[in-house]
Amino acid sequence: MSQRSSDAEAAAARQARFGTLPEPVRLEDMVEERAASTPDPARTAYNQDEWLVRYCL
Repeated sequence: MSQRSSDAEAAAARQARFGTLPEPVRLEDMVEERAASTPDPARTAYNQDEWLVRYCL
């Protein structure tokens, strides 16, 4: 009889531990977006009027 009770206890422990699937992980939680480097405003600034004055006048 002790074998059956230990089997039942083991089955109950397995059910408690593995009985339900874990919650799915959302894609937003798996991806982290960061800038590769710090933004440089002097490098990315473009002024059409400056280009026009520099090359056309």
